[in-house]
Amino acid sequence: MRALIFVLIVVLIISGGLRIVPEACAMVIERLGKFHSVWRPGLHLLIPFIDRIAKRINLKEQVADFPPQPVITKDNVTMRIDSVVFFVITDPKLYAYGVENPIAAIENLTATTLRNIIGSMDLDTTLTSRDEINTQMRSLLDVATDPWGIKVNRVELKNILPPDAIREAMEKQMKAEREKREAITLAEAQKQSAVLTAEGNKQAAILNAEAEKQKTILAAEAQKEKEIQEAEGRAQAIRCIKEAEAEGIRLIREAGADDKVIRLKSLDTLVSVADGKATKIIVPSDLQNMAGILSSMKNIVDDK
Repeated sequence: MRALIFVLIVVLIISGGLRIVPEACAMVIERLGKFHSVWRPGLHLLIPFIDRIAKRINLKEQVADFPPQPVITKDNVTMRIDSVVFFVITDPKLYAYGVENPIAAIENLTATTLRNIIGSMDLDTTLTSRDEINTQMRSLLDVATDPWGIKVNRVELKNILPPDAIREAMEKQMKAEREKREAITLAEAQKQSAVLTAEGNKQAAILNAEAEKQKTILAAEAQKEKEIQEAEGRAQAIRCIKEAEAEGIRLIREAGADDKVIRLKSLDTLVSVADGKATKIIVPSDLQNMAGILSSMKNIVDDK
């Protein structure tokens, strides 16, 4: 019976000393008040009255959001900056025994590091160098927190709050810059419009000149073609007249009246000269023979 009771007591003590460490957690164990070991995820046995859990530690990446800290820039402008630190615990033992309050230590270290960095920059550089400030802070904090078993993965400046007067001046400056860019853009648009209009007018003038030139060339070619056709028509008419005259002379010669034909042609020439606006008439010296010529022509016609 006593043995059974002893066994039950031992079982209860052992079962009461069983501990399960969940994933992404660790436990710092002290034995008789001295660091003994670090329990990782799994099942462990805690010896009653000898061992104790000194600290439970979360191994997940943690985020520390610190309130705004007053800082002074190189050009003596006071502003408030709040930062966010992302860190993870890599050594539970150092985290448990390295510093009394690790989160408060990180906050103070972040504030002092931020003041040192911002103190070497002017206002404009501070507002435009977030990435550089973040990189410097992460590097410095990571080195400073190594003895505490903490690794700083990332640091971000959440807000940069300059004084109200500075913000108003910056807003006015930004407004002036926007108005300046607007004026420049409008001037460029007007300039571009004027250039395009001038180019359009130039192209229109060139096209009009080309059209007039083409029109003149076509008109000249048409006039030339007309004159050629008229000349060909006159030549054709003259050729027909000459052929008719030659035919008439041939017929008259066949009738045996060459001298009379010559005199008749002289009479035709006299009639042509007298026609129109001629102011002088040339009379042949043998005009007295004209009656004879006419009588001969009449006889020829009567013979036919």
